[in-house]
Amino acid sequence: MDRSHNGGRARGQNRGDKRARTEATQEANKRRKLNGEEEDLPVYATRFSKEEIEAEGKKPKRKVAVMLGYSGLQALTQASNHHEKTIEGDLFSSFVAAGAISKANADDPKKSSLVRCARTDRGVHAAGNVISLKMIIEDPDIVKKINANLSPQIRVWGIERTNGSFSAYQLCDSRIYEYLIPTYCFLPPHPDSFLGKELVKLAEEAGDAPGYQERQNEVSSFWEETEEKHVQPFLHGLDSELGASVRKALYEAEPKIIDIQSDAILTDASDSDEPGLSSQPAAVQVTADLPDIGNNGEQPATEQEPTFNKDPEAVGSTTAVISRPDSGVGFVEQSSSIPEDPKDTDKRPSISALEAALRSLKNVIISAKKAHRIHPTRLARLQSVLSQYVGTHNFHNYTISKAPRDPSAKRVIKSFNVAPEPILINNTEWLSLKVHGQSFMMHQIRKMATMAALIVRCGCPESRMQESYGHERLIVPKAPSLGLLLERPVFETYNQKMRVQGGEERAEIGFNKYEKEVQEFKQREIYERIFREEERDDTFHSFFASLDSVRTPDLLYLSSMGIPAAKKEMPQKEDQKEQQIKTVVSEDEGGGAGDQEG
Repeated sequence: MDRSHNGGRARGQNRGDKRARTEATQEANKRRKLNGEEEDLPVYATRFSKEEIEAEGKKPKRKVAVMLGYSGLQALTQASNHHEKTIEGDLFSSFVAAGAISKANADDPKKSSLVRCARTDRGVHAAGNVISLKMIIEDPDIVKKINANLSPQIRVWGIERTNGSFSAYQLCDSRIYEYLIPTYCFLPPHPDSFLGKELVKLAEEAGDAPGYQERQNEVSSFWEETEEKHVQPFLHGLDSELGASVRKALYEAEPKIIDIQSDAILTDASDSDEPGLSSQPAAVQVTADLPDIGNNGEQPATEQEPTFNKDPEAVGSTTAVISRPDSGVGFVEQSSSIPEDPKDTDKRPSISALEAALRSLKNVIISAKKAHRIHPTRLARLQSVLSQYVGTHNFHNYTISKAPRDPSAKRVIKSFNVAPEPILINNTEWLSLKVHGQSFMMHQIRKMATMAALIVRCGCPESRMQESYGHERLIVPKAPSLGLLLERPVFETYNQKMRVQGGEERAEIGFNKYEKEVQEFKQREIYERIFREEERDDTFHSFFASLDSVRTPDLLYLSSMGIPAAKKEMPQKEDQKEQQIKTVVSEDEGGGAGDQEG
């Protein structure tokens, strides 16, 4: 089957569906108007009476660039949803309230030619972003008045006059993103996990055991020391029967495969090539059969991360979702965390006792991981891996719905660096990764972060990076959105053109003059929120522990055997044969994996 052809046909169908939806909405509004009913306006729209519009009079409107920042945890960011609050909706409402948008144009941002520089997924922050539109800017206190109508999570840094043809989307040269990740994410998989066992076994089969051991040398003793200093003392404090049940539940439970709905696999965000408003990402939560005590009884705050959203060390059903980009097939691996022998039902400890013990043991292991400090050798290896992203490469494996031969999958990365000095927050060590690229596809940055972390933590040869740019389809999960933020877009070509042309003075589009305010905002509204979220929910631990537990060959390209290992069928019991379902990727408001960052 020609999947690329089918993918193109599906994208064309989605574009047709979008056109049909737009026409249906316009027709419905016409019918309401004819029937004397009120038009179904977006939540951010303000409809003024004819008398109010006439009383305001006409004021000159200028094309401007608005520099802004926002925290993505509290609202849907940079998305257009008719009845949902969005960053753009809040901004537009504040423009109207401050008098920067005329009352005649207050019901539709399109009337003001609003275009944003970079789309961001829900949950993704921006210390700096730019939108362009026509505004009334005669009031010298206009920025102050706009911010007075915004929540502290959204700030306008400044407004600069531009030439009439300026478009924040079309004239942006490149974008710089930052990704924050705890250093314990670069620890190897637990040796009793599925992935940990397979990496060792396949290294021996490939005759690469010495090489694998060398690549893991600086962390080779971590799990052994954790077992000796933390796990064993904890288990010794339990009675022997409960201790044995806890050990079995944590590492030895047999998995089972279940079917899920397609939307739970891939429906995560809109995917539009258009510079206009994009649609709201769908929030999908894959639920467990038993109560989840993995996060101390709290509901995870990042529900927009359905792909790997449960912790294999937590009590309850452990769920991880993998999507096959080459076949549209998805499956869920769900491991029962409480092993049960029907013959021993009466002898088995009570579920509540086992749950409490498992919760405590999980916290012991997480605490040990968070106390880890990355070795300089491992940090240098991470930088070596990140450097292999630099240049022009085919990133079809780092997004969704891109065929290997699709020219638009080729992207330019200018730099990708890790900060040489980790930062310590609440006893957890963090790294800052910064990537500078011309443009990014949907989920590309988060998948790049995952791949770099997996290469390092799995002791994978770095040559696998170059192989990922080939035509072979690889599954690269997307890292949590929690750590991602847009640092700033770059308009060097436009700024240079304005300097050369002279004439009417135009200020440069950038964030240098707002550096102090931006840094304070980043620390208060973005960094501290990210750190608190991780401290509360253990988001990164859950993500990587889920990857380690999924008993499929899909991630075994990270082993010494390379990509062929990911293509082999795994031996399964008769009652555990993988059930696969074909899925239809929902790509709201557009076609394939376009220029949507995150």
